[in-house]
Amino acid sequence: MNAPSKVSKGYRLTAATGIHRGDRMYQQDQVEVLAHPRVPGCVMAVVADGMGGKSGGRKASDQVVLTAKQLFDRYAPSIDEPTETLKQLVLESHLMIKLTAITAEEEPHSTVAAFLINPNRECEVIHAGDSRVYHFRGAEMVTRTKDHSYVQRLVEEGQITEDEANVHPQSNLLTGCLGTFQDPPLTLHHIDRLEIGDTVMACSDGLWHYFSPRELGAIVNTLPPRDASEMLVSKARQRARGGGDNLSLAIVRVELLSN
Repeated sequence: MNAPSKVSKGYRLTAATGIHRGDRMYQQDQVEVLAHPRVPGCVMAVVADGMGGKSGGRKASDQVVLTAKQLFDRYAPSIDEPTETLKQLVLESHLMIKLTAITAEEEPHSTVAAFLINPNRECEVIHAGDSRVYHFRGAEMVTRTKDHSYVQRLVEEGQITEDEANVHPQSNLLTGCLGTFQDPPLTLHHIDRLEIGDTVMACSDGLWHYFSPRELGAIVNTLPPRDASEMLVSKARQRARGGGDNLSLAIVRVELLSN
């Protein structure tokens, strides 16, 4: 997908998504970049990594994307608070996934990583689980979300390093996501203003697991979003060596118009 939309005079947002089944039998990730139906320069991106049986995980991630589309269609940037819309995305998706579990034999769960860019280039971020949102300024990582996971907790306590976390045997153990008995975390992050050359990327753990922040920044800064997306998927597949998870990503970049 490649969907430029005008932000303000002289600028545009360029977006791309990428998704791959990896070496799994079923695709349980879902990804979407949504351009606002009425407001130029307003964009929402969402990545959902479903879990819970061959169809349970897909039902869960489908529900996250469906909820995002419904909420964003009603969203009015001049009136509504973007943080409230993102909180609704998490809470409503969580409720619908739990209702799905009642009528199915599976136990559907999902992560979510989403961001919403307003026409003034403010950006709000929310996540639950170990799907991430990265903010790059040029090639440098400014921030990334902190996973709701057991190994992230160990990193923050100083018990293991980031590198050790990547190869930890319990790296897939989540402390928060959608569809579980516990309410999901509502972890928000605010970016005051995206500058020309900034990139925001949401991705599932099937992608970020294979890259350092420096590598990610170099790729998204050097290549246009569509090419960057293709390269990241390709490199992740190579590095997985036959053992890769589902992977997905959504990239939005602020670019200077050439004319």
